[in-house]
Formats: sequence, structure tokens, C-alpha cells
Amino acid sequence: MSLLVKICGLSTRETLDAALDAGADMVGFVFFPPSPRHLALDVARGLGQAVKRRAAKVALTVDADDATLAGIVEVLNPDILQLHGHETPARVADIKRKFSREVMKALPVERAADLAVMPDYGAVADRILFDARPPKGATRPGGLGAVFDWHVLENLDLKLPFMVSGGLHAGNIGEALRVTRAGGLDVSSGVERTPGIKDIDMIRDFIRAARASQELGVR
Repeated sequence: MSLLVKICGLSTRETLDAALDAGADMVGFVFFPPSPRHLALDVARGLGQAVKRRAAKVALTVDADDATLAGIVEVLNPDILQLHGHETPARVADIKRKFSREVMKALPVERAADLAVMPDYGAVADRILFDARPPKGATRPGGLGAVFDWHVLENLDLKLPFMVSGGLHAGNIGEALRVTRAGGLDVSSGVERTPGIKDIDMIRDFIRAARASQELGVR
């Protein structure tokens, strides 16, 4: 199975084009005001139209209500809704039913005990994203550039496709894949010059390194 690469938090046409041209499988757009990557709906509409089916469009939300989700679905027409908040399994199932979209649930990871909730979410989500648990007092649940202990996911028995995120960059993804055997990589801050500002060369380097790791059989 091919390794999936997701570039998240895109906010300009230039960086979106760079991700698409470099072969990103998924492009992510953030709808969460506290994030430096937050998109206004009118901007999201234009970026979404520019994707032209070249990659899967992912809308990242955090504990969004139905009205917010409906607005995002209307302007972006995402392929996947990424739920990055405290959404319960029941809420995940409800969103999937109401919006008829594939749902990816982000789960914060710090220690093995954090995986106890996985079966409940695995029963309702289409994909799981494992991300570093944010520190206490953090204003947002992801995009903080923090790495978690990948060994927590070692020998993970999960029937759903899953991705890893948190502090990834071109220099450490080979090790992340070797340990976790993940089917996908999700990067945001690891391809930025400053928070919220993507770097075209870093995007290209990340995707190139991911493909090289796959060819070397790291997974």
C-alpha cells in the first residue's frame, strides 16, 4: 500500500500548488480561529476549487458544531473531515452520518494508556490520526511541533488506516515510519518558516523524503 502524505494548514495558492506539484496525497485546511493557520471561508473556497481532484481535501475542525461544519462543507466540499478536538465516539458517528464524509479522528498520544480509547473511535471513524498530546494550557490541540514517543504505537494492531503527526520533518520521518509502520504522515509546522507560514522548499523536501523512505522499504 502506498504511503499517504498530508500537508496540513495550507493557506495560500503558492504553497498549495507546491504541495500538489510535489505529489501530496492529502491537503489540509484548518478551520479553528486560535490557530495561525485558520482559514476564512471565502479563502477556503478558492483554495478548494484550485485542488481540482489532484489530492484529497481535508477540513480540520476542533469541536465544531453542525452549523460550522455545514458552512465548511458548503464552501470547501472536503473529502475528509478531520476532527481534532474532544469529539466523543457518538459525536464522530453523528458527524459522519449527517455530512456523509469520511471522518478522520485525531487522538492525542503521550503514553500507552492513551490508546485505551482507540477501539471506541475505531468502530466509528474511517481513519485515525495519532498526534502528540498538547501540553497543559495549550490553546490548540495540534500544530505545535511536538514529537511523541513513537514506540507507543509499535506493534499496533489497528484494522483502520492510520497516520502519525507531531513534530515531523524531512529528517525524522524515516525513523517515524520504521517504528510505527504508519500508512500515512501528516505535517504542518515541520514545513513552516514561522508558525502558519509554509515554506515551499520544505514542503518539497518533506514529500521527497517520504517517498524515498517508502522506496527503501522503511515501512
